[in-house]
Amino acid sequence: MIDRIDEYKSRRKKRKLRRIAFALFFTGFAVLLSWFFESQVTTTVIIATHAELETDLSSNSGLSSQGMERANSLASTLSTVDVVSGLDAIYATSYRATQETAEPISRLLDLPINIVDQDIVENFIESIKDDHSGQIVLIISHPENLSRLVVELQGSKNINLDSLNNNDQLFIVTVPWFGKVKTLQLTYGA
Repeated sequence: MIDRIDEYKSRRKKRKLRRIAFALFFTGFAVLLSWFFESQVTTTVIIATHAELETDLSSNSGLSSQGMERANSLASTLSTVDVVSGLDAIYATSYRATQETAEPISRLLDLPINIVDQDIVENFIESIKDDHSGQIVLIISHPENLSRLVVELQGSKNINLDSLNNNDQLFIVTVPWFGKVKTLQLTYGA
């Protein structure tokens, strides 16, 4: 009789240990799986060219009055990009026109404008991917670099370069952790 009781207690103890081990394993697996999917995110890069210039880019001129209107229109368009988190970072080149185009959205969202050398496109895009994984980033560029930026993000290689002459094009490139990069080209008004 005592042997049966000891055997019963031993089986019960083993079942309890198996349940605890299973619960710990399942909890650990769930935490690991949750971390994995949370870390595998989509980065969204919005790229626009500077607005209309007073004179030309080579003289580092600022925006014309029409360009200021277009910059304000861009700010209005982008101010509600994501109702949960919105833009996380703004980048512009050292050209005055790109900075003036970024200024209204920077003021509106209280985000600083990060000045970068976009002529080194590969390094710049790598830093965007590394520093802003899972975030929404705005890049104000000049037409000569815009298509290179999109291509470096693995986006569309079929950009109509003539469409960039109007300074009203917005490219939204979504870079998922897995799968195909998508590129949307939109027109925004002044």
